Amino acid sequence: KFQNTGAVNEKEIAKIGEMSGANYVIIGTLNSLKDKKIEINSRIIEVKNANIISAAEAKIEKDWEDVSISTKPVSYSKKAITQIAILLDTSNSMDGLIEQAKRQLWSIVNELSKYEKDGSDSKIEVALYEYGNDSLSKDSGYIRKISDFTTDMDKISNELFSLKTNGGSEYCGWVIKEAVEKLKWDKRDDVYKAIFIAGNEPFTQGTVSYEEAINLAKSKGIFVNTIFCGPRQQGIAQKWKDAALISEGEYSNIDQNLIASVETPYDDKIVELNSKLNKTYIPYGSGAKEKMESKVEMDKRVLGTSKATMAERVTFAAKAPSYSEWDLISAIESGNISTDKINRNELGEEFKKMSDDEFKKFVDQKLQERKKMREEIKKLESEREKFIESQKGKTNQDNFGKAITNVIKNQATKKGYKRKN
Repeated sequence: KFQNTGAVNEKEIAKIGEMSGANYVIIGTLNSLKDKKIEINSRIIEVKNANIISAAEAKIEKDWEDVSISTKPVSYSKKAITQIAILLDTSNSMDGLIEQAKRQLWSIVNELSKYEKDGSDSKIEVALYEYGNDSLSKDSGYIRKISDFTTDMDKISNELFSLKTNGGSEYCGWVIKEAVEKLKWDKRDDVYKAIFIAGNEPFTQGTVSYEEAINLAKSKGIFVNTIFCGPRQQGIAQKWKDAALISEGEYSNIDQNLIASVETPYDDKIVELNSKLNKTYIPYGSGAKEKMESKVEMDKRVLGTSKATMAERVTFAAKAPSYSEWDLISAIESGNISTDKINRNELGEEFKKMSDDEFKKFVDQKLQERKKMREEIKKLESEREKFIESQKGKTNQDNFGKAITNVIKNQATKKGYKRKN
């Protein structure tokens, strides 16, 4: 993999040579392979001229155990963020997986919203890929980036409702590599970044090595978690567990055809509060009115799946940052804008006619209404979670959403995030 001649960064080599007093420096890499093997690549660098004078590679048996060193991640002042990329197999057998993803997106982002970092809420970004669909280009590996990272969960939800299955050439390594290289991952090492890939074919398919793809993810601080749609042992045999372990990710298995939602006595009331919640939104900015209309339309589509799914959506929507990009009240609550900086020209005609005092009074009223409803929804959400917890063992909850939320609980804390009470 390395040439015997060539130059590397002279300044870095000079620093190493100066610090060590050496004439030559040996550098290299270790890459985890399957079947407990390690690939070692090494080079001998002449410090004086920064020339590679010798290079070699070897594959050896891994006869040691990795040691996990617990260290506090480096903290940065920039606002906390959480990034997850969802990679869905949309081949013929995956209709059930898509249905679960549509229903459980809201439970996933709800779980993410329960975490804070350094005392402040974390911005949630989700990206979406599909793979294994023969309707897509063969040259691109039957892969499509559906959405870049976005905070607009209605956009992600709408895309999930639009997915169709077809064919089946599933290249896990390829789609992981695409997600790692093509998405704009945050460069900070204390950010929770994770890929969740779900499917039901051998992980080894395709021309892109899954080991190399996941090692690339690992080098960027990205967990790669695998969700096999089928029996657990079958997934292990098809390397789904091995793949997850490379980046210290987690392996899960689900029955993708199990479409079960835990209905609770609190769902009706939460859904009812959504109608009142919608009356507190004030579209603000370019395209805001259309986004409000899209939200109402998405409410109908989600409610059509189940009241339990809609209840998850409403509890997420009630949180301040959810629609702060286009809703004035959410933007004020999130601190994105102050009341004295509001441009009335970005609002509807009815607000332009108001006096300053009338407008301030109206906004204050909506803020109070929102606060009251949020408190009521939060209380119902707490009761709802207790009820769902009490149903464990009575209903099969091993589904796509649960697989992801269980992983989030384990991994987010490793990056310094804390779950709010």
